[in-house]
Amino acid sequence: MSSGRSLRRWRAALLGVLALVAALAAGHLVAGFVGVNASPYLAVGNGAIDLTPVGLKDFAVRTFGTYDKLVLLSGMAVAMVAVAAVAGLLSRRTPVPGLVVITGVGLVGLVAVYARPDLDVVALLAPLASLVAGVATFAFLHRLAHREAVSDASRRTVLLAGAGVVVGAGVAGLGGQLLAGSRDAASSREAVGRLVPARTAPMIPADADFAKLGTPPFLTSNARFYRVDTALSVPQVRTEDWSLRLHGMVDREIRYRYADIRNRPLVERTITMTCVSNEVGGTYVSTANFVGVDLADLLDEAGVRPGAEQLFSSSVDGWTSGSPVAAALDRTRGALLAIGMNGEPLPIEHGFPARLVIPGLYGYVSATKWVTDLEVTTWGARQAYWLKRGWSREAPIKTESRIDTPKGFETVPSGKVRVAGIAWAQHTGITKVELRMDNGPWREAVLSHEVDVRTWRMWWLEFDVAPGGHQVVCRATDKSGYTQTEMRAGTVPDGATGWHSIAFTAR
Repeated sequence: MSSGRSLRRWRAALLGVLALVAALAAGHLVAGFVGVNASPYLAVGNGAIDLTPVGLKDFAVRTFGTYDKLVLLSGMAVAMVAVAAVAGLLSRRTPVPGLVVITGVGLVGLVAVYARPDLDVVALLAPLASLVAGVATFAFLHRLAHREAVSDASRRTVLLAGAGVVVGAGVAGLGGQLLAGSRDAASSREAVGRLVPARTAPMIPADADFAKLGTPPFLTSNARFYRVDTALSVPQVRTEDWSLRLHGMVDREIRYRYADIRNRPLVERTITMTCVSNEVGGTYVSTANFVGVDLADLLDEAGVRPGAEQLFSSSVDGWTSGSPVAAALDRTRGALLAIGMNGEPLPIEHGFPARLVIPGLYGYVSATKWVTDLEVTTWGARQAYWLKRGWSREAPIKTESRIDTPKGFETVPSGKVRVAGIAWAQHTGITKVELRMDNGPWREAVLSHEVDVRTWRMWWLEFDVAPGGHQVVCRATDKSGYTQTEMRAGTVPDGATGWHSIAFTAR
């Protein structure tokens, strides 16, 4: 009921923010019991990612790289605080407008959790707790603050109540974090121990890279291996909880446990992976030694039926991918169900306990992390996550090259200038890299030793340059005889094209 006096603006806004804090903390606490992605904050964020237009998503990856999700969460936090403050400002006389706004925000959280493919009905308890906590906290604090405004009662009660909300929210939030951490996959990963492949990858020769001349090391460390995915919260899957269901157009459905895979003869392969979001000259390309089992062996055990076209894979967080069955069965390609990376069990952020690695295809159709389900089907029967958003169905990696040194706009001494970089055409192989300085003639670069057609190759070439500004361009030719096109194209719908060029200054 309204009165002749209203709350001060700053106090009214603060009530809305405190109610928001209580709501988020309560939801996070309950999510600790029913699943971390049930936290309304994360569920809304995941929903925002799913609804983001392809162009905007591509801009975020290009602009913010691996920090794109942090930017999203930070932006959400600012927006939610603003909405909470507005809810409070609308309720300077009566709590009704604020309660309506808070209820509306709570319903958004409920819808976001309900829409998650990786959560069941019990997960709705988290946004429901968030809604109840937000409404109850706002109503309670508003009543105390309004009573003070009307009667000039001591402010001590209101201050203590506000402090109590902050402390309670902190305890609840920490409790939710600890509960989620109790199911952390780190200890399970440590228990896996050393993975010893029955068939090891060939030794990497010393001349496989020109790191001393400015190229990356041939093998990318796990810490520096590129990562692009839709997961706001990295899935925590323990080996004891993991299983892989293989079903669909097969003679027999099979379910594998982690021990079933771990105890098979393992194979190690050196593979370069590339993200379709990699711009010309971009960094979303890396190479590692992956350890696992042949995907073709698993499919043969199930018995793929005639007419099968697509291997539809699902991650534990609900993300889906569609790979050509022919590529998965092609033993010359060497597709893996991988459980190890560079001598260790898969890092958690790279898919532990298991992921797909199908060489020669961009990651969105070949590299499902935290994989739990493989359905052999047709292209018409199922449509994967990125296909629904306009990306191409089959995505062979395009022949590309990149200049790593000098860096763009770098100043170097005049005279002998060494240009070095990488080129890749996975599953085809690189035969030649050419460079052109200041629109001069094309010159062929020195290539590194070819480790495998599944991997990148390094190159270098020296030029005599005079003081002043210069531009150098590179292009690669693969083993099919194709030379990468000069025509620039963006990453959508099937990968970027164009020659990489950099400008530098010699002094």
